[in-house]
Amino acid sequence: MTRPLAAAAALLLLLGPASAGAASITGVCPDGSIFIVQDRARIPCAAAKEVAPEDVPPLRPEYLPRPYTWQVYRENANPNNPYNLIDAARRVRALRGDAAAGGGNVAAAPPLPGFGGTEPEAAGTTELRSPGFAPAARAPIELALSPDEVRDLFLIVELQQQSAPGRFLKENALGEVAMEISLAWSAAFEARLRAKLPEAAGPVLLFTVLAHREDAFHPNFTFVQGHESYRPYLEEPDQMGLLEGRPGELPAEGVVLGYVVLPEQMDLGETLDVYWNDRRIETLLRP
Repeated sequence: MTRPLAAAAALLLLLGPASAGAASITGVCPDGSIFIVQDRARIPCAAAKEVAPEDVPPLRPEYLPRPYTWQVYRENANPNNPYNLIDAARRVRALRGDAAAGGGNVAAAPPLPGFGGTEPEAAGTTELRSPGFAPAARAPIELALSPDEVRDLFLIVELQQQSAPGRFLKENALGEVAMEISLAWSAAFEARLRAKLPEAAGPVLLFTVLAHREDAFHPNFTFVQGHESYRPYLEEPDQMGLLEGRPGELPAEGVVLGYVVLPEQMDLGETLDVYWNDRRIETLLRP
């Protein structure tokens, strides 16, 4: 066999598996690198996770404005996602047909996403509280805090920012700080709240709001840790409450003091992503 023919034969042997149409294997190594190989013997690392090509995560998820798993969940749960609208439209047509036939099955029809019931579940993310409409308001918890105790709680939150910072800064169009929103953990306050609210088994956070200029504040918080997300409601005292001030328009130097009860699954000794409106911070509130 001549040398050109031998080289061609060797090349065919090397390309044999690929030319036979073997499916490629895609995955991620523990160091974050992504591989695409033709057989498992060529996977370049141990303990690799194989994934479908369409499920490969972003190479630099930390550069995204929000966690990758949170984005996946929100898109799957979004009732305006065209993918979800298909099923919603089918349910509307089914309801219309039942009504025309006498309405025998209307009450049993499943709820539409975003209009009560449970939103569509997203792979890899657990919503600990439904982000649908807020429940009916319940009476707030009476903690009988004195003015000095309220002042001390403001001071605790401020002092905690030195060792465990957790603060949002909202700026106006001129780049000036218009509002500060700070979060902190206090063992003493957590114990006091649980004495009044035994069912509050999860960590308890304090939050303060200081308006440097006239602005609006609404406690639209969402907490994310790992694959779990949680949105507390002010109307539910076992989730959130105000100890001083009220939501809405705040005057310059206006203040708000409140608390949030997190689920038991969330650990303040681990990093927590906190969202307020379109802002996000990453914080470790109990180092």
